Amino acid sequence: MADIHSSDGDALLGVYDLRRSPDRLEAAVARPDAGNQRELDAVKAIIADVRDRGDAALLELTKRFDGVDLGSAAALTAGAGELESAWQGLGADLRTALESAARRVRAYHAVPAGGHRYDDDAIEVTERTIPVARAGVYVPGGRADYPSTVLMTVIPAQAAGVGSIALCVPPRSDGTLPPTVAAAAHLLGVTEVHKVGGAQAIAALAYGTASIARADVVVGPGNAYVALAKAEVSRDVGVEALAGPSECVIVADGGAPAAAVAADLMAQAEHGPGGFTVLVTWSDDLAAAVVDVLAAMVDRSPRAPEIRSTFDAGGRLVLCRDATHAIEVANAAAAEHLQLMVADPAPLVAQVTNAGAVFSGYDTPVALGDYVAGPSHVLPTGGTARFASALRPADFLKSVHVVTASRDGLERMGPVAAAIARAEGLSAHALSIDVRLDR
Repeated sequence: MADIHSSDGDALLGVYDLRRSPDRLEAAVARPDAGNQRELDAVKAIIADVRDRGDAALLELTKRFDGVDLGSAAALTAGAGELESAWQGLGADLRTALESAARRVRAYHAVPAGGHRYDDDAIEVTERTIPVARAGVYVPGGRADYPSTVLMTVIPAQAAGVGSIALCVPPRSDGTLPPTVAAAAHLLGVTEVHKVGGAQAIAALAYGTASIARADVVVGPGNAYVALAKAEVSRDVGVEALAGPSECVIVADGGAPAAAVAADLMAQAEHGPGGFTVLVTWSDDLAAAVVDVLAAMVDRSPRAPEIRSTFDAGGRLVLCRDATHAIEVANAAAAEHLQLMVADPAPLVAQVTNAGAVFSGYDTPVALGDYVAGPSHVLPTGGTARFASALRPADFLKSVHVVTASRDGLERMGPVAAAIARAEGLSAHALSIDVRLDR
């Protein structure tokens, strides 16, 4: 390895000749150390402080780190007058440049989904969608076997065109794979299945071991330890929504069949500890009927211990004013599964903003989505349905845009970019355009 030096001898660039040393690839692409444990601890402390004290913490931290005493929480947010004044304070040329840039950026992002080319005769932008090279899939086990999860995780990866897929599955007590899970892997042509479970499986898929090559994306549901592990490794590998213990919110009217409501609550509770199962209704009669039916059903269930453990910690019955109020509750919960067990679900569906998946009507149990509806049953949990979605092929794809400017395009748009660069104090950015315009 050699270095390129400046005139004063300081090393500017480390050069890795991979023709001679192909084994140095990892070192060549390694990122600089992003921080040590002390800094990580400090970041965690800041996050905890903001979560605990809100604006008071923001004000104190702003004073400590930025040297600015804002005085009150109201000053944390810039007012419209401050923004307008800043805009008017810019020179006319810079305002024009920003407006022109904004039009281009807006036009590109306004291309409908599926559009992959934008060309305004100045700069052409095309978009390539590329699957990741390798996906790691986690299939939980222990309390139950989940061949359905093999289908719901592997098929989206295959649909995306991923060439290498590794499964991690907790082994049975005798060291073998659960037969149904192994069979599902065979059905899909997956040949790499590892007998590893829990957080250690996530770590192996994220960072690699002698036995398991590291993946680019790690997906799959699991218990709280699995979800926490995925969150921890998400700095270094792609993850889908953090799919932890199962959740279900059921919004039901007085006409909902009590037995079906009770069975649906049990269906999610039987996954075991850590789950979240909630009935939201404005019917006292239905609530009473469900409580009665549920008690008898749980007593007869072969998975009664798991169901009771879930209900003990996460089972809820929420009584509300009406259907509109019920949807407010459901949106606040942002649960993995939302069932609308009402006579006319369509108006309520239109009001749902936060849910991993919605199951509409008396005859649409979550179990259909678990197995046969089509979308993946790997869904966001823990309230992350506020911003996350079901696992899908897009989770295994990345988009790379290719920008090509004609000479005319450079002459038309280059000065716009250079003006903004100079306003930001980035003279080399502007120079990289100017030297071409002066050519």
